[in-house]
Amino acid sequence: MGLFILRRLGVMILTALCLTFIVFWLTNLYPNLEKLAKTQGNFRMSDEQVETYLGNRGYTQALPVKYGQWLGVLPGYVIEGTDGETRARCEAGRAPTEDTPTFCGILQGEWGQSTVFKEEVGTIVSTRLGLTGKLMFWVMMVMVPGALIIGVLAGMREGSRTDRSLSTVSIVSTATPEYVSGVILIAVFATPLFGLQYFKGTATSAMDDANFNNFFLPVSTIALYGMGYIARMTRASMTEVMTAQYIRTARLKGVSFPNIVLKHALRNALIAPF
Repeated sequence: MGLFILRRLGVMILTALCLTFIVFWLTNLYPNLEKLAKTQGNFRMSDEQVETYLGNRGYTQALPVKYGQWLGVLPGYVIEGTDGETRARCEAGRAPTEDTPTFCGILQGEWGQSTVFKEEVGTIVSTRLGLTGKLMFWVMMVMVPGALIIGVLAGMREGSRTDRSLSTVSIVSTATPEYVSGVILIAVFATPLFGLQYFKGTATSAMDDANFNNFFLPVSTIALYGMGYIARMTRASMTEVMTAQYIRTARLKGVSFPNIVLKHALRNALIAPF
């Protein structure tokens, strides 16, 4: 068991290194670096000025060296630029001091600074992850109970009108991408209809203060897509359980149908979905 876990961890680490190296290589292609230089400097910069800008900030180093510095296994650069200024990677491009660390990468918890938002990357990522966690929490609160109820109701009586109707709803919700259902929900609920506008929230307002108005539509959009998948799985499991021998025996004993569903079938039918 321990060897299996170590092997899995090794594969995870190797996969993470390969993926991050590929992304790092793609973002460090020269056209991207040239665009970065002109964005941070001047769009009218000549090719020589672009080379100087990139060289003064360590972008012209070999790719494995830059990746090692970003990862934190190689010491950060200290470069004396052609403009006479000395810059250090571990000081975010400023002159090094006595307290400047030698290694400053991902392994040391230094994610660097975003050239777009002008903030620490770690702060940006933690903020976005927190907001995403809040969103997905409410998605799960809506999606899982709704999907289980639909699946159980559809699977109780296979082939009935209720089964066909709920199965159709599940298939349609899963087959509709989020960007389509999102547009439909916006058109129905977020645009003025007969002088009424039900939800006026925006993504920016949801980041600052999540409330029902600005959280209902994104939660509904994501929940609808996953709800159909879980509901179909629950329906299939419920249908299989309802044909089992012990359910037939309970019916022959005269147990009421609600008790058969709640006490005998439901606990076994929910194993697969969970």
